[in-house]
Parts: sequence; structure tokens; C-alpha cells
Amino acid sequence: MTRHFLVDTDLTQAEQAEVLDLADALKKDRYKHQPFAGESTGRKTVAVIFDKTSTRTRVSFAAGISDLGGVPLIIGAGESQLGHKESVADTTKVLERMVSTIVWRTYAQSGLEEMAANSSVPVINALSDDYHPCQLLADLMTIREHKGTLAGLTLAYLGDCANNMANSYLLAGVTAGMHVRVAGPLGYLPEPRIVDAAAARAEETGGSVTITTDAVEALAGADVVATDTWVSMGQEAEKAARQELFRSYAVDADAMASAADDAVVLHCLPAYRGYEISADVLDGPQSVVWDEAENRLHAQKALMVWLMAQSGLTGIPEARS
Repeated sequence: MTRHFLVDTDLTQAEQAEVLDLADALKKDRYKHQPFAGESTGRKTVAVIFDKTSTRTRVSFAAGISDLGGVPLIIGAGESQLGHKESVADTTKVLERMVSTIVWRTYAQSGLEEMAANSSVPVINALSDDYHPCQLLADLMTIREHKGTLAGLTLAYLGDCANNMANSYLLAGVTAGMHVRVAGPLGYLPEPRIVDAAAARAEETGGSVTITTDAVEALAGADVVATDTWVSMGQEAEKAARQELFRSYAVDADAMASAADDAVVLHCLPAYRGYEISADVLDGPQSVVWDEAENRLHAQKALMVWLMAQSGLTGIPEARS
């Protein structure tokens, strides 16, 4: 059965740990696994489709696919007929006969689900309006590097809790057995379906979910503090109002005083210093943001290796070096 990665909970706790172990191995030995080298599938090319602009996603997937012995076929916004002149299903039926994996950074989650339903090769969500699961694999890898474990840690996310990053922090965090607290203003909290899904996964893993409008409550003793831009793509017209609304959820020195003394700080970038995060925190000793950015490469490579193996397109890789 072909395995796809569309939502953080597409991986069980054990599967998530396998991918993170593979990511560690690939960080130590960049060319350890090369599923796109041609011997297994006969297909070296991976389609990477962008409906939204990107820096880290584009570079990390392009470099990662090359490291894995493949060729990235980058398709930018407006460079295909996907979704307008040709249906998602029809485009997918063509791509699946030509490439090893399809990576798509898009708007609607429903498009990814339709693509996966029509694809015999793995489909990867490189960001949608609902989720950013690849970013969370990199975040979890980074936390584990610096903290030595994931299960039992407390992660506090401040800011816009109705966005894709907050959703993925909830779902991926509890999958790892973490206690995830998100804090934002009323009207910008996660949808009930996300909270319910996170709570259900937490019951399986020993994690927990806290939704609050109180930033200090979320931060109290937290091992990990995370935030994201207050103005995501497509929200530019709301910029001034959002900056005022979210002001009390900034990750600055005062906020960090409520977290654990050895807390680490995450931001998926791009960061706006002086708004969702202060410059002294982003560039300070508790920041692991640049490791987090680098780990997009290793985590996504591991995900592609794992999906190819689980889909029966390559052999099962040894995770540990």
C-alpha cells in the first residue's frame, strides 16, 4: 500500500520515531541512503510543486532529492495546468507514471487528499492552509537533539493558534508524547476538529493538550517555546490589526522568564524581529532556530526514504549509522 504524508498524524508515534532516527543517520552521513538512484524504482525524478512561494522548503527538498540520488523537478506557481485547465486527479495520474514521489506546497488540504487518492507513488504535504507536517518533523528532530527526548516535554506555542503551524504543533507534538499548550486571542484558537484529533492521539501516547488565551499559563515551566509570524501569506491586508491583536503573545525576554530556565526557542522562519519574537531571543543562547532550519533538509530526506520503503518501492533502510 502506498504511504503518503498529508497530516502529522499519518505517522504513529513509533513511525515518527523511525523517521527521526533516519533523519539523525542522514545528518551524520548525508549520502547513506539513495532511494532515487534508480536501481529500485527506475525513476530518479521527484516532482516538487509550489502554489505558494518558498525559500527553505524549495532549497531543502531540491538539495535533499539530489542527495538521495534523484533529480528535483521544480514546478512553480502558474507553470502547470494543475487545478485549473486539468483536474488534480488527471494531473496525478500522469505524474505517478513518471516520477518517484510528488511533493506539493499548496492551499487547500482537499487537493492533497485528492492527489493522494489517485497516486501510486508517495504524496507529501510540503505545506497547506491546514498543516505544515514537514516543518514539525524538523522541529521534533531539533528538540530531540537539544533535549535528548520528546515524550514528557512541555511545548508552548504562542500567537495565531488558528493557523497551520499551531495545528501541526498540536498533532505532531502529542504524537511524540509531548504536552502541548497553545495560547492566542479569542477568535484565533484551533478548530474543535483539530483539538479533538490531538486529544485522541494524546490518549494513545501519554501527551496532553491545553488551549488557552493566557500566554503565561502556556509558558509556565515550558521546555520548548515556539511561535510563528502573525501575518501569514494572504493576510497582508490585516497586518496592522493582527500586530496589535497578538502583541501580548510575543516571545520576548519577559515571556521567556515564565518558561523553564533551559527552555529552547523555535521559529519556522521567516521571523519578524520585534513582533512575534524579539531580536534578543531569536539571536540569543536559547534559540535553536538555525538548527531547526537546517534540519528541514535531514528530516525531509528521511521522510522520503521512509515513504519509499513503506510503499514497497525500495528496501527497508537501516536507521542507525
